[in-house]
Parts: sequence; C-alpha cells; structure tokens
Amino acid sequence: MTETDPICPLCDRPIPPDVPQSLHHLIPRLKGGAKGPTVLLHHICHKEIHAALSEVELARNFNTIAALRMHLRIAAFAAWVNRRPPGFLSRVPGGTRRKR
Repeated sequence: MTETDPICPLCDRPIPPDVPQSLHHLIPRLKGGAKGPTVLLHHICHKEIHAALSEVELARNFNTIAALRMHLRIAAFAAWVNRRPPGFLSRVPGGTRRKR
C-alpha cells in the first residue's frame, strides 16, 4: 500500500494494485452508459452495488457516487467495510436484491 494508490470513492479505502478492483459504469452499459463515466472501486464494493440495486435503479436514481452513498444498504455496507483493511475479501453480505 502506497500513498499513490487510488482511493475507492464508495468506502474511502486505498485500492492497492494487488487487491481485486473493477470499473463501475455510473450509468449501466445496458442503459446507455457504455461510453459514460466510470469509477474504480474495490471489487467487493462493486459487487455490493449490483447486489443491492437493479440496472434500472442505477440508471434512474443512483448514477453518482453521492447518490449511491445515500442508499441505506450501500451506506451501511460502506461504513462496515471501511473498518476493514484495503485487501479485505468477503462474500457480499445480505444476499442479492429482491426481484419485483
């Protein structure tokens, strides 16, 4: 871990090069965001976003980091994972999103 490691905008922890990471399209690719903005996240943070929210919800209401951090489940997850080391790996707690 170095001072130049990028910071995950969801959990505010550094993302060392040896930690699983992924790019998150703020507007899902299937909803027109293929060439839109992306953010680098820990893989565990990215998985939590997609476990909590559908593509439609992401496109309509949660297409910014600020909006994602306001979602109750994601805010609770971010607070929980923030207390873990940057290389922490786990299954996504809480299961997958409910189908409506």
